[in-house]
Amino acid sequence: MKGFIKELIVAALIAFLILQFIKPTIVKERSMEPTLYENNYIFLSKQSYKLGEPDRGDIIVFHTNLTTWEGEEKLLIKRVIGLPGDKITIVDGQVFINEVLQEEDYILENFTSGYVEDFEVPEGELFVMGDNREVSLDSRSPDIGCVKISDVIGKAFFRLYPFEDIGLLD
Repeated sequence: MKGFIKELIVAALIAFLILQFIKPTIVKERSMEPTLYENNYIFLSKQSYKLGEPDRGDIIVFHTNLTTWEGEEKLLIKRVIGLPGDKITIVDGQVFINEVLQEEDYILENFTSGYVEDFEVPEGELFVMGDNREVSLDSRSPDIGCVKISDVIGKAFFRLYPFEDIGLLD
């Protein structure tokens, strides 16, 4: 019995330490299709931006001022499109970063709705969009706007479920 309690304490300690670096998360909506689908089970690296800077293309989960139906804070998952100082333009369904047309082979449709002209991403913030641009509530919306890097919970790096899609996220 004493050995069992010791093993249980060690297992709990290991789980606690792992959860300091990794946060399991379930995707709740369709805004990241076709990269991530509703009910995908993913892991976030909680330390990614404590040790380094966000990169364009990172998939992040962040705090918002939005609430769920239950009145809880709504977290969003989106892709980093623009970094601090980048100039974003969205016109005629195309995305330009610093006047360079982006080839976004990860988006659901080959079209980005909305109009943004020469928007400069503020220091300490990120411009984010979902891969399913037609349904995504993201930096194009005044309800979201740019995301403060300090509001980022973590970088999505691994999909555990569904099992046929298990692996690292690009």
